[in-house]
Amino acid sequence: MTRPTSRDVARAAGVSQATVSLVLGDKWRGRVSERTAALVRETAGELGYRPNLAARNLRLGSTRTALLVVPALTNEFFARVYTGAATVAGRHGFGVVLYLSPDGTGPARDPFASAQAALDGVIASSMAADALEAISGTATPLPLVMLDSDPAGGADAYVNLAITDGVRQVTDHLLGLGHRRFLHLAADIDSWTFDIRAREIHHALGAHGPGAEHRTVRSALNVNAATAAMEQALAGLTDPATRPTAVIADDDILAVGACKAARRLGLRIPEDLSVTGFDDMALATAVEPELTTVRLPAERVGEHGMTALLAVLAGHQWSAPDLPVELVVRGSTAPPARPAGP
Repeated sequence: MTRPTSRDVARAAGVSQATVSLVLGDKWRGRVSERTAALVRETAGELGYRPNLAARNLRLGSTRTALLVVPALTNEFFARVYTGAATVAGRHGFGVVLYLSPDGTGPARDPFASAQAALDGVIASSMAADALEAISGTATPLPLVMLDSDPAGGADAYVNLAITDGVRQVTDHLLGLGHRRFLHLAADIDSWTFDIRAREIHHALGAHGPGAEHRTVRSALNVNAATAAMEQALAGLTDPATRPTAVIADDDILAVGACKAARRLGLRIPEDLSVTGFDDMALATAVEPELTTVRLPAERVGEHGMTALLAVLAGHQWSAPDLPVELVVRGSTAPPARPAGP
């Protein structure tokens, strides 16, 4: 069976071949009516027409390919970021190529020198901290969008979450329950997003006055490491009058480790120890009691990242408010069993 061409689409839709090219190349706005654009897309779908991307890219001098630099997709958050980016990319005839940090977290090794000729732009997580240096050091830097990253870093666009507000929601919730002694289970990763969490926890609890106190314990971003770190932190604190009554974890993975450690030490959740996380992964509802956590809209991060890159490629400025986050209260938090101080 002969593959349909753009000429076939034009003939069937009763429009010119140029109109078909404008619509299927997503350059029709302001030149073609919405009704005509819809007709062309519908006709192309009915005929099973697929554009010859290789030929079009040669004409445009573009590969219509974006590189997404994230930690390993075993982390559900980044799998959802990819889904969001790929969804938007597909609507615009782009593909998304993944570059995963070899160690799962931390700076990714430089993929740009060899891949640059085959890419139109880059979307990078703040956990791939070397991405910005790698691109800015090339002779012809690729357009760069950074995710959950320092907005003063010098990229072309940024997509950030309202992490500060998320921390405030967590601390307000726990303080409102009556907690005054906290342990911050921090991700042992050099990343802007985790630095912000640490800073805001310190600020939020410090602003409450001398009645609230907290200490920080750091852990690699996996359940076993978090369990070990929490066991070590809590093992010597047997007196309920001095032991923390609430744990604020940087991530749901760390929070699950905290829950495991508490049980091994004979502590009940939430009666003896309240635990909170960040992300709202599937893991948050797989544990018992289910985890109180800050829901981060991962797919929207990916969607906004790809939208921002498309804007930059089109020569436009792109900016948007931080994406809102939401505290989801579940069974892992409750008032402390005993008075926790003044």
